[in-house]
Amino acid sequence: MRLYGLLLSSIMLTATACGSSRAPADRTSRPLLLEGDTPADVSELYRRIGLIAAPPPLSFVGKIASFASSSPDTSLVLVSISIPNRSLTFTREGDRYRSPYEVKLALLQGTVEVASLNTTEIVRVGSFREINRTDESVIFQHYFRVRPGAYTLSAAVRDVGGTRSSTQQVGINVPAFSAGRLSAPILVYEAAGRARLDTIPRLLASPRSSAVFGRDSTVAVYVEGYGTGTRLPVDYIVRNDRGVQLWRDSATLTRNGSLFNGILSVPISTVGVGVANVSLIRRDTRDSVRAPLFVSFGEDIPLMSFDEMLGYLRYFTNTGRLRALRDAPPERRATVWAEFLRATDRNPETTTNEEMQAYFARINEANIEFRADQNPGWLSDRGMVYVSLGEPDQILERTVNQTFSTAQAMATTRVQIWLYQEFNSQLAFFEEGGGRWKLTRPSESTFMSLNARKQAR
Repeated sequence: MRLYGLLLSSIMLTATACGSSRAPADRTSRPLLLEGDTPADVSELYRRIGLIAAPPPLSFVGKIASFASSSPDTSLVLVSISIPNRSLTFTREGDRYRSPYEVKLALLQGTVEVASLNTTEIVRVGSFREINRTDESVIFQHYFRVRPGAYTLSAAVRDVGGTRSSTQQVGINVPAFSAGRLSAPILVYEAAGRARLDTIPRLLASPRSSAVFGRDSTVAVYVEGYGTGTRLPVDYIVRNDRGVQLWRDSATLTRNGSLFNGILSVPISTVGVGVANVSLIRRDTRDSVRAPLFVSFGEDIPLMSFDEMLGYLRYFTNTGRLRALRDAPPERRATVWAEFLRATDRNPETTTNEEMQAYFARINEANIEFRADQNPGWLSDRGMVYVSLGEPDQILERTVNQTFSTAQAMATTRVQIWLYQEFNSQLAFFEEGGGRWKLTRPSESTFMSLNARKQAR
């Protein structure tokens, strides 16, 4: 797993809890927010895989993990929250930028507040570019010590420098830990196993539980085991969202003081893209636990399922390549997707598919520019052409007295002509009622031919 340099904005340590706010180093990702029928509100996807997620205007993702403490009637509960820089308001601080944000956490049993936290943190970044990051750029963590049982977690995040805020409530079950149990597995950027149960695990969690196909070779999963002995064999299995086994391996957790712990590596190339679950099973007691894993398609490509991705690629590649992706069985999707990336990457020396990045950037721009034509804008006629062929070299607009067909336009209408020098072609759009624009019939045929030529490259 690739580990990123971390910017520590604050740390709080008490006898019972630890909170921190960190920012992994800039990945220079371009902000991308799809709208309409896309999972632009990716909070729904995160909730689908069992995470806490708040939608815009202040989006955040949270993960709950539980561990044993030194007392059998008390468990450690780690609440980790991921906030994109883009959700916060930054101001200049010398040659840097700063943004304060507030986090309120409360664990409730019925109407009784059992534990709570109210803190203001500050994240600092070194460049203006980092302000617009949409990835897992700020990570907040806090440990609670509570009795095992059922709780409601209330998590609220507020942008102190602006007006945005979000609150989410979710039911959680805090297990009791005894000999023969495993802790909740948790995806981490880094971790150092603890040796004593009266301390807290020193780790930096990945609240989004995600990785990027083609960038991350593995993901790291931290887990603890409790009981006697010197070694603890475990099996770990990765299954997709349909229960199909994608990968299986075994490992041995070594004893570290009063407990077992270890970091297990899961290969992304074997898991493939989409939603998966990592299950861990103790060989001695058969206790099992699991954690969600989401492998995204690329740095600047929004989170979505494999089937959703095929719909978005309709203007990117030809039907033969799409059919190969669609027909691939779940256990073959990683291999077929890697082959697809190689086949469509004009610059294979780099780790990213620049053509696909540009394609999704155009979808984003089309959703904004052509939202009046249709929602989502990229599926309108102008959006379709823009996404497929790119920005025209010139746009001419005029009002003409012409009937394209009795079904298409009135005798007098506004017309846009898009000129593409690369293809030595022009495409004509006419304005329908309500400000919507449609391709003329001859231009529809021209576009289909041009798009087929481009996809065949």
